[in-house]
Amino acid sequence: MTRLLLVRHAPSLHGGALAGRRDVAADTAETPALAALRARLADPVPPLALVSPARRCLWTACAVLQSPELRTEPRLLEQDFGEWEGLPFAQIPDLGPLQADELARHRPPGGESFADMAARVRPVLEDATGTVAIVGHAGTVRAALALVTGPGAALGFAVAPLSLTVLTRSGGGHWAVECVNEGGVR
Repeated sequence: MTRLLLVRHAPSLHGGALAGRRDVAADTAETPALAALRARLADPVPPLALVSPARRCLWTACAVLQSPELRTEPRLLEQDFGEWEGLPFAQIPDLGPLQADELARHRPPGGESFADMAARVRPVLEDATGTVAIVGHAGTVRAALALVTGPGAALGFAVAPLSLTVLTRSGGGHWAVECVNEGGVR
């Protein structure tokens, strides 16, 4: 059986702008949410942690994991939002009229769609065996949920900073959701 312990990084210090691929820091100051996540990931300690190379993910992994092997994995980077990167949140175009599957396929100018990003992340998730912690972004967690729900439906999930989502895969290869967005900072 495979068990993926998916962690969204600590709150980004993004200055009120879309971070996406920008390498921004995270607030990993000791909080009840950080302590609770650290305790949850210590019982038992996952033998392997795959971490997005973004600073906010690396800092989070160092703050919450005790895994003997921590490996950066570039395919876990957040969706590339192209020209929207660094825009204040209020200036990001409203795509509300798009249906869920259309939204998953929409590419921001110069960027990648959620479906593109999910396709990039999928092999990392499917190649995992045993218990693996994955520290990534909201998009990374949604890409994992897309294994069960499909890309359009996965975009409907809230993924809070410092939250835990757990997926399992049985011997038959079918993914199941154990929990979504547990804990975290609201």
